Amino acid sequence: MSDTIKEIAKACQTLEGKDSSPTAVKLLRTLHFQMTKLYVLRLCSWMRATTKEISKDDTWVILSTLERNKSPYAISCMPLEFRDIIISAMDRIDTMILNLMSETAKSYDISQPLQEINESVRLAFLNSFLDFAGYLERFGGELTENRPNNENNYVQNGYINGTRETSANTDGDLHKKLLVVLSNIGYCKAELSEELYTTYRHIWSPVRNNDERSSDMRDLMTSFSALEEKVLDQYTFAKSNLIRSSAQSYLLDPGIYWGAAPMVKSIRDATLDLLHILVAVHAEIYSGARPLLEKTMKILVEGLVDIFLSVFHENKTKGIRLLDANGFCQLMLELEYFETVLHTYFSPEAQQAMKSLQENLLEKACESIAEAMENPGHQRRPTRGSEDASSDDRQPSVSPDDLLLLAQQYSSDLLQGELERTRLNIACFMESALQSTSAPAGSKPAAYSSYHAQVPQHAPIQTSSPSFRRQQTGTSSPVVSRRRR
Repeated sequence: MSDTIKEIAKACQTLEGKDSSPTAVKLLRTLHFQMTKLYVLRLCSWMRATTKEISKDDTWVILSTLERNKSPYAISCMPLEFRDIIISAMDRIDTMILNLMSETAKSYDISQPLQEINESVRLAFLNSFLDFAGYLERFGGELTENRPNNENNYVQNGYINGTRETSANTDGDLHKKLLVVLSNIGYCKAELSEELYTTYRHIWSPVRNNDERSSDMRDLMTSFSALEEKVLDQYTFAKSNLIRSSAQSYLLDPGIYWGAAPMVKSIRDATLDLLHILVAVHAEIYSGARPLLEKTMKILVEGLVDIFLSVFHENKTKGIRLLDANGFCQLMLELEYFETVLHTYFSPEAQQAMKSLQENLLEKACESIAEAMENPGHQRRPTRGSEDASSDDRQPSVSPDDLLLLAQQYSSDLLQGELERTRLNIACFMESALQSTSAPAGSKPAAYSSYHAQVPQHAPIQTSSPSFRRQQTGTSSPVVSRRRR
């Protein structure tokens, strides 16, 4: 068809060079225009049809950094195949329209008919992107629909139909594929759409003002942003199932009885097991869709604290029915460890949820201690490490302020050492977390603001973390005044 159009153009030039009938030349020019228009429309159709063809399946093979031109999005080959299709069609369309303008315009005004062609090309270009976004959405939906329905099993007991390891491997593959879909969407949104629109907008720019051209990009960005949110929700939901399973194991640790907990010596291994899930997600997002790292981690961190609250409320009459002073201080130390390490990704909502969790723990501890005082003959259940608990753990009277001061003292004594001991485990978070410890000494978490007024002023506490900093009214010790790394 392209060759035919070229032959018609040559015939037009030949007739114009002779004393031919003007009517014959005009008819031939009209034929040239109509053939070119039909060819352009067929290219537009081919562009969309071929996009559909390449989107039937994905290899899920991540391209190298050089293959994707150092893009931070670890994409598959599909977006680049789509890019090649658009470039191939649009380059031909651009050439045909330029030839049409230079040849046919010599005989008569084609501005109005040409405007219709340009508008058709613009719509085909934009619709090709929207079609491709729809195919990416389909991939994400199919991945979510085809996965085994394991969420309820995760929620109930942390295992999937009794085969946790096999299911974890299956889910790991699902998560990676969802991340590929997410990366492809991000690449199209942040790089490909802007690149190609800027390259070819001159085709329809004569009939579009700046506001209209900006509207085109806004429409594309809105579509890809909505799709990105949807697939990101699917990805974070899949990860939250793993987090919930580990959070249950963390709070319902069979090796510890919270009503007779051993003396606090360090954070438990269950704390690191839970944190390792977030470390793995951090590495996965950093290598696969780096621009979405902060947003994704904030969602998961907020989800983690919400899961803590949910598991606590579900088990406060069962596995966490009792919580003594040691158990309270153990959990407060570990929660502050989480808050310090993940400080960069703590949103205001996550901070509010953490405050609520700490207040619930304090209330539960006060209730448990009061119950123990009312039943002094109650025998403490033996637990791992309980022999380390000294006999003076049972105090005749313990107020919320006493518990908070005790928790702060454990934090002052242990937290910095635990951060140093586990620095290799939390290396991906540590730089920003350590920077956060240089906050003003007068700052304190909102979770404890309601108790600050009741804290005895004659007992200054040596603090070493932003979660428990208070304005000291007494003489600070050297530990308080020395700036930590």
